Amino acid sequence: MTGDNQLSYFRDVRIGVIGGTGLYSLDGLQVVETMAVDTPWGQPSGPITIAKTEQDHLIAFLARHGPEHSVLPSEVNYRANIAALKALGVQVILAFSAVGSLREEIHPGDFVLIDQIIDRTKGVRGDSFFTGTGVTAHATFGEPVSAKLRALVSRHAGAVPAISVHPNGTAVCMEGPAFSTRAESNLYRSWGANVINMTCIPEAKLAREAEITYALVCMATDYDAWRESEEAVTVAEVMKTMKVNAVNAKTLLLALLPELESAAYKDSAQQLISSEVGSMQYAFQQPPHKQNAAGRAKLRFLFPQYF
Repeated sequence: MTGDNQLSYFRDVRIGVIGGTGLYSLDGLQVVETMAVDTPWGQPSGPITIAKTEQDHLIAFLARHGPEHSVLPSEVNYRANIAALKALGVQVILAFSAVGSLREEIHPGDFVLIDQIIDRTKGVRGDSFFTGTGVTAHATFGEPVSAKLRALVSRHAGAVPAISVHPNGTAVCMEGPAFSTRAESNLYRSWGANVINMTCIPEAKLAREAEITYALVCMATDYDAWRESEEAVTVAEVMKTMKVNAVNAKTLLLALLPELESAAYKDSAQQLISSEVGSMQYAFQQPPHKQNAAGRAKLRFLFPQYF
């Protein structure tokens, strides 16, 4: 959408959930509407479901790979996904992702609340809202996920007693769609990485640019390729664990939702989102009169306060 109409989506849906492989819907919540959202970066992976909680708050859910898992990791329109959620008013995103384990102690079925990311993508993904706009900006990314949101999730780890929820870890984001070679898997282990996936970059980067508080729950499906005593990972192996992970993810989400709602919708909201909101205020490199007019109009969709 362009012009004044591009702001018509903004509403009070402060919490967004992004579902990864195996997590294509929300259970236990009242669906209010399912809507398509256009953005200056195109359309997201699929329609966004708006659901209402028992506390009468709204949540937006988006399946990262589409409702039928029809979009490959490298082909996800990450910019449209994040922009669409932002346009609905989302200030906090809790994302879920299937991952391979790079550590013996992270078993298939375990969850990991990562705090660091190593980017091994190949530059084929749209990884910044500023690319091609004629407006330069640099977002800070030293801490790629929100420590406050990660801690909130960790407090509810006991809701799924059958699995271990690891409170931190480093994720490698690879290009895919093929899984790692054994040599690559061992290289990532030597770097100190804990899990590997194909989607947290540029998703986390774009959330930071959009001033959205973001955390990622990584759901281990396999041991990747590093274990020489085992066969290399197969899709069948991933699918087997993925179904159980999806059930556990929904259980965890419903357990933490009341606290997340209180943090996002009440007086404590500013405390939860304080590190991200306003973080781009001084990120722009040119004075406004030197910025590209068409680029400013495009970025106004995300940043009406700045453009």
